[in-house]
Amino acid sequence: MIRSMTAFAREERRDEHGELVWEIRSVNHRYLEVFVRLPDDFRVLESVVRERVAARLGRGKVECMLRYRPAPAALAAVQVNRVLAERVVAAARSLADLLPDSRDPSAFDVLRWPGVLETEAVDLSPAQAAATELLERTLESLGESRGREGRRMGELVAQRCVALRALVERARERMPVVLEGVRARLRARLAEVADQLDPVRIEQEMALLAQRLDVDEEMDRLTMHLGEVERVLRRPEPAGRRLDFLMQELNREANTLSSKSADAELTSIGVEMKVLIEQMREQIQNVE
Repeated sequence: MIRSMTAFAREERRDEHGELVWEIRSVNHRYLEVFVRLPDDFRVLESVVRERVAARLGRGKVECMLRYRPAPAALAAVQVNRVLAERVVAAARSLADLLPDSRDPSAFDVLRWPGVLETEAVDLSPAQAAATELLERTLESLGESRGREGRRMGELVAQRCVALRALVERARERMPVVLEGVRARLRARLAEVADQLDPVRIEQEMALLAQRLDVDEEMDRLTMHLGEVERVLRRPEPAGRRLDFLMQELNREANTLSSKSADAELTSIGVEMKVLIEQMREQIQNVE
Protein backbone atom coordinates (compact mmCIF):
# COMPACT_ATOMS: atom_id res chain seq x y z
CA MET A 1 0.00 0.00 0.00
CA ILE A 2 1.35 3.41 -0.90
CA ARG A 3 0.68 6.72 0.88
CA SER A 4 0.36 10.20 -0.51
CA MET A 5 2.52 13.05 0.74
CA THR A 6 -0.32 15.53 0.20
CA ALA A 7 -2.85 15.71 3.03
CA PHE A 8 -4.44 17.94 5.67
CA ALA A 9 -5.68 17.23 9.19
CA ARG A 10 -7.35 19.40 11.82
CA GLU A 11 -8.25 18.40 15.37
CA GLU A 12 -9.50 20.49 18.27
CA ARG A 13 -10.07 20.03 21.97
CA ARG A 14 -11.92 22.09 24.57
CA ASP A 15 -11.60 21.54 28.32
CA GLU A 16 -11.15 23.52 31.53
CA HIS A 17 -7.78 24.79 30.31
CA GLY A 18 -9.12 26.35 27.12
CA GLU A 19 -9.33 25.56 23.42
CA LEU A 20 -6.54 23.82 21.49
CA VAL A 21 -6.50 23.45 17.70
CA TRP A 22 -3.86 21.60 15.67
CA GLU A 23 -3.67 22.01 11.89
CA ILE A 24 -1.14 19.92 9.95
CA ARG A 25 -0.55 20.19 6.21
CA SER A 26 1.82 18.07 4.15
CA VAL A 27 2.88 18.30 0.51
CA ASN A 28 5.37 16.42 -1.60
CA HIS A 29 9.08 16.93 -0.95
CA ARG A 30 12.22 14.95 -1.64
CA TYR A 31 12.97 14.58 2.08
CA LEU A 32 11.13 15.15 5.36
CA GLU A 33 11.02 18.85 6.21
CA VAL A 34 9.04 20.00 9.24
CA PHE A 35 7.91 23.57 10.02
CA VAL A 36 6.39 24.25 13.45
CA ARG A 37 4.36 27.29 14.52
CA LEU A 38 3.49 27.42 18.23
CA PRO A 39 2.21 30.06 20.67
CA ASP A 40 4.97 31.50 22.85
CA ASP A 41 3.82 29.53 25.92
CA PHE A 42 4.07 26.25 23.96
CA ARG A 43 7.48 26.66 22.31
CA VAL A 44 8.93 24.09 24.70
CA LEU A 45 7.01 21.49 22.67
CA GLU A 46 8.80 22.18 19.38
CA SER A 47 11.32 19.34 19.72
CA VAL A 48 8.51 16.97 20.76
CA VAL A 49 6.49 17.93 17.69
CA ARG A 50 9.44 17.29 15.38
CA GLU A 51 10.13 13.89 16.97
CA ARG A 52 6.47 12.79 16.73
CA VAL A 53 6.23 13.86 13.07
CA ALA A 54 9.51 12.10 12.16
CA ALA A 55 8.29 8.91 13.88
CA ARG A 56 5.18 8.76 11.68
CA LEU A 57 6.18 10.29 8.34
CA GLY A 58 9.03 9.41 6.02
CA ARG A 59 8.92 12.18 3.42
CA GLY A 60 7.14 15.44 2.69
CA LYS A 61 7.08 19.09 3.62
CA VAL A 62 4.99 19.24 6.80
CA GLU A 63 3.60 22.39 8.42
CA CYS A 64 2.31 22.05 11.99
CA MET A 65 0.41 24.92 13.59
CA LEU A 66 -1.10 25.07 17.10
CA ARG A 67 -3.61 27.65 18.25
CA TYR A 68 -4.47 28.12 21.92
CA ARG A 69 -7.25 30.12 23.52
CA PRO A 70 -7.13 29.93 27.32
CA ALA A 71 -10.34 29.52 29.30
CA PRO A 72 -11.33 32.54 31.45
CA ALA A 73 -10.47 30.59 34.60
CA ALA A 74 -7.01 29.83 33.21
CA LEU A 75 -6.12 33.44 32.45
CA ALA A 76 -3.34 34.87 34.53
CA ALA A 77 -4.36 37.40 37.19
CA VAL A 78 -3.09 40.93 36.54
CA GLN A 79 -2.04 43.31 39.33
CA VAL A 80 -0.36 46.71 39.55
CA ASN A 81 3.08 47.15 41.07
CA ARG A 82 2.11 50.18 43.14
CA VAL A 83 5.62 50.89 44.34
CA LEU A 84 6.94 51.14 40.80
CA ALA A 85 3.88 53.10 39.65
CA GLU A 86 4.38 55.69 42.44
CA ARG A 87 8.00 56.08 41.47
CA VAL A 88 7.07 56.60 37.82
CA VAL A 89 4.53 59.29 38.76
CA ALA A 90 6.97 60.97 41.13
CA ALA A 91 9.68 61.01 38.47
CA ALA A 92 7.28 62.57 35.97
CA ARG A 93 6.24 65.29 38.43
CA SER A 94 9.85 66.06 39.29
CA LEU A 95 10.29 67.26 35.71
CA ALA A 96 7.56 69.88 36.09
CA ASP A 97 10.12 72.60 36.88
CA LEU A 98 12.03 71.78 33.68
CA LEU A 99 8.93 71.40 31.54
CA PRO A 100 6.32 73.93 32.78
CA ASP A 101 3.84 72.96 30.06
CA SER A 102 3.92 69.26 30.92
CA ARG A 103 1.01 67.49 32.53
CA ASP A 104 0.79 64.68 35.00
CA PRO A 105 0.94 61.24 33.37
CA SER A 106 -2.40 59.54 32.91
CA ALA A 107 -3.21 56.13 34.34
CA PHE A 108 -2.71 54.56 30.91
CA ASP A 109 0.69 56.27 30.57
CA VAL A 110 1.78 54.74 33.85
CA LEU A 111 0.41 51.30 32.98
CA ARG A 112 2.45 51.26 29.79
CA TRP A 113 5.65 51.57 31.76
CA PRO A 114 7.52 48.22 31.79
CA GLY A 115 6.95 46.30 35.02
CA VAL A 116 4.00 48.33 36.30
CA LEU A 117 1.56 45.60 35.24
CA GLU A 118 2.44 42.21 36.66
CA THR A 119 0.89 38.85 35.82
CA GLU A 120 0.94 35.85 38.06
CA ALA A 121 2.71 32.75 36.76
CA VAL A 122 0.27 30.19 35.37
CA ASP A 123 0.99 26.47 35.28
CA LEU A 124 0.58 25.55 31.60
CA SER A 125 1.87 22.00 31.94
CA PRO A 126 -1.69 20.49 31.81
CA ALA A 127 -2.44 22.44 28.62
CA GLN A 128 0.90 21.42 27.13
CA ALA A 129 0.22 17.77 27.92
CA ALA A 130 -3.20 18.09 26.31
CA ALA A 131 -1.60 19.67 23.23
CA THR A 132 0.82 16.75 22.95
CA GLU A 133 -2.01 14.24 23.20
CA LEU A 134 -4.01 16.15 20.59
CA LEU A 135 -0.95 16.21 18.32
CA GLU A 136 -0.92 12.41 18.25
CA ARG A 137 -4.58 12.35 17.27
CA THR A 138 -3.97 14.90 14.51
CA LEU A 139 -1.01 12.95 13.14
CA GLU A 140 -3.14 9.83 13.11
CA SER A 141 -5.80 11.66 11.10
CA LEU A 142 -3.13 12.95 8.74
CA GLY A 143 -1.80 9.43 8.25
CA GLU A 144 -5.28 8.13 7.46
CA SER A 145 -5.76 10.93 4.93
CA ARG A 146 -2.42 10.18 3.30
CA GLY A 147 -3.36 6.50 3.18
CA ARG A 148 -6.73 7.16 1.51
CA GLU A 149 -5.15 9.43 -1.08
CA GLY A 150 -2.37 6.89 -1.61
CA ARG A 151 -4.87 4.12 -2.30
CA ARG A 152 -6.55 6.26 -4.96
CA MET A 153 -3.19 7.02 -6.56
CA GLY A 154 -2.24 3.35 -6.42
CA GLU A 155 -5.45 2.42 -8.25
CA LEU A 156 -4.70 4.97 -10.98
CA VAL A 157 -1.12 3.71 -11.38
CA ALA A 158 -2.31 0.08 -11.47
CA GLN A 159 -4.85 0.93 -14.19
CA ARG A 160 -2.12 2.47 -16.30
CA CYS A 161 0.07 -0.59 -15.77
CA VAL A 162 -2.72 -2.69 -17.28
CA ALA A 163 -2.97 -0.28 -20.22
CA LEU A 164 0.80 -0.42 -20.73
CA ARG A 165 0.77 -4.22 -20.77
CA ALA A 166 -1.87 -4.10 -23.49
CA LEU A 167 0.33 -1.75 -25.53
CA VAL A 168 3.32 -4.07 -25.12
CA GLU A 169 1.23 -6.96 -26.45
CA ARG A 170 0.12 -4.83 -29.41
CA ALA A 171 3.76 -4.07 -30.16
CA ARG A 172 4.67 -7.78 -29.96
CA GLU A 173 1.89 -8.69 -32.37
CA ARG A 174 2.90 -5.91 -34.73
CA MET A 175 6.64 -6.69 -34.89
CA PRO A 176 6.47 -9.69 -37.31
CA VAL A 177 4.43 -7.57 -39.73
CA VAL A 178 6.92 -4.70 -39.40
CA LEU A 179 9.94 -6.93 -40.02
CA GLU A 180 8.32 -8.62 -43.00
CA GLY A 181 7.45 -5.22 -44.45
CA VAL A 182 11.06 -4.07 -44.08
CA ARG A 183 12.30 -7.18 -45.84
CA ALA A 184 9.79 -6.74 -48.66
CA ARG A 185 10.75 -3.10 -49.22
CA LEU A 186 14.43 -3.98 -49.18
CA ARG A 187 13.92 -6.79 -51.67
CA ALA A 188 11.97 -4.47 -53.96
CA ARG A 189 14.74 -1.88 -53.91
CA LEU A 190 17.38 -4.50 -54.64
CA ALA A 191 15.40 -6.23 -57.38
CA GLU A 192 16.84 -4.02 -60.12
CA VAL A 193 20.43 -4.86 -59.18
CA ALA A 194 19.88 -8.36 -57.88
CA ASP A 195 22.10 -9.89 -60.60
CA GLN A 196 25.06 -7.85 -59.36
CA LEU A 197 24.71 -8.79 -55.66
CA ASP A 198 25.46 -11.93 -53.70
CA PRO A 199 22.14 -13.47 -52.52
CA VAL A 200 23.83 -14.74 -49.34
CA ARG A 201 25.10 -11.24 -48.57
CA ILE A 202 21.65 -9.82 -49.16
CA GLU A 203 20.12 -12.24 -46.66
CA GLN A 204 22.85 -11.39 -44.13
CA GLU A 205 22.17 -7.67 -44.49
CA MET A 206 18.43 -8.21 -44.07
CA ALA A 207 19.08 -10.29 -40.95
CA LEU A 208 21.28 -7.53 -39.51
CA LEU A 209 18.62 -4.92 -40.30
CA ALA A 210 15.95 -7.02 -38.64
CA GLN A 211 18.17 -7.38 -35.59
CA ARG A 212 18.59 -3.60 -35.33
CA LEU A 213 14.83 -3.13 -35.58
CA ASP A 214 14.00 -5.91 -33.12
CA VAL A 215 12.48 -4.59 -29.87
CA ASP A 216 11.90 -7.89 -28.09
CA GLU A 217 14.40 -6.97 -25.35
CA GLU A 218 12.75 -3.60 -24.77
CA MET A 219 9.31 -5.22 -24.52
CA ASP A 220 10.64 -7.87 -22.14
CA ARG A 221 12.12 -5.18 -19.89
CA LEU A 222 8.92 -3.16 -20.04
CA THR A 223 6.99 -6.22 -18.88
CA MET A 224 9.51 -6.88 -16.11
CA HIS A 225 9.41 -3.27 -14.87
CA LEU A 226 5.60 -3.25 -14.91
CA GLY A 227 5.60 -6.38 -12.77
CA GLU A 228 7.94 -4.68 -10.30
CA VAL A 229 5.71 -1.59 -10.17
CA GLU A 230 2.72 -3.78 -9.30
CA ARG A 231 4.72 -5.58 -6.59
CA VAL A 232 5.91 -2.28 -5.07
CA LEU A 233 2.33 -0.97 -4.98
CA ARG A 234 1.40 -3.89 -2.69
CA ARG A 235 4.28 -3.42 -0.24
CA PRO A 236 3.55 -1.78 3.15
CA GLU A 237 6.74 0.34 3.33
CA PRO A 238 7.22 3.78 1.65
CA ALA A 239 7.70 3.24 -2.08
CA GLY A 240 7.97 6.69 -3.67
CA ARG A 241 11.68 6.61 -4.49
CA ARG A 242 11.51 3.06 -5.87
CA LEU A 243 8.51 3.91 -8.05
CA ASP A 244 10.19 7.06 -9.32
CA PHE A 245 13.21 4.99 -10.39
CA LEU A 246 10.95 2.48 -12.15
CA MET A 247 9.25 5.31 -14.06
CA GLN A 248 12.65 6.36 -15.38
CA GLU A 249 13.35 2.80 -16.51
CA LEU A 250 9.96 2.46 -18.20
CA ASN A 251 10.46 5.76 -19.99
CA ARG A 252 13.90 4.69 -21.19
CA GLU A 253 12.57 1.48 -22.72
CA ALA A 254 9.63 3.28 -24.35
CA ASN A 255 12.04 5.84 -25.86
CA THR A 256 14.24 3.05 -27.23
CA LEU A 257 11.25 1.27 -28.73
CA SER A 258 10.16 4.50 -30.44
CA SER A 259 13.64 5.21 -31.78
CA LYS A 260 13.85 1.75 -33.36
CA SER A 261 10.42 2.02 -34.89
CA ALA A 262 10.16 1.70 -38.67
CA ASP A 263 6.38 1.61 -38.67
CA ALA A 264 3.73 4.28 -38.09
CA GLU A 265 1.61 2.07 -35.84
CA LEU A 266 4.60 1.06 -33.73
CA THR A 267 5.55 4.72 -33.40
CA SER A 268 2.00 5.49 -32.25
CA ILE A 269 2.22 2.70 -29.68
CA GLY A 270 5.47 4.18 -28.36
CA VAL A 271 3.86 7.62 -28.00
CA GLU A 272 0.88 6.13 -26.13
CA MET A 273 3.31 4.35 -23.79
CA LYS A 274 5.14 7.57 -22.97
CA VAL A 275 1.86 9.37 -22.29
CA LEU A 276 0.80 6.67 -19.82
CA ILE A 277 4.22 6.64 -18.15
CA GLU A 278 4.11 10.41 -17.73
CA GLN A 279 0.65 10.16 -16.16
CA MET A 280 2.01 7.56 -13.73
CA ARG A 281 5.05 9.71 -12.96
CA GLU A 282 2.84 12.71 -12.12
CA GLN A 283 0.94 10.60 -9.59
CA ILE A 284 4.10 9.12 -8.12
CA GLN A 285 5.59 12.56 -7.45
CA ASN A 286 3.18 12.71 -4.49
CA VAL A 287 3.93 9.22 -3.16
CA GLU A 288 5.80 8.94 0.15
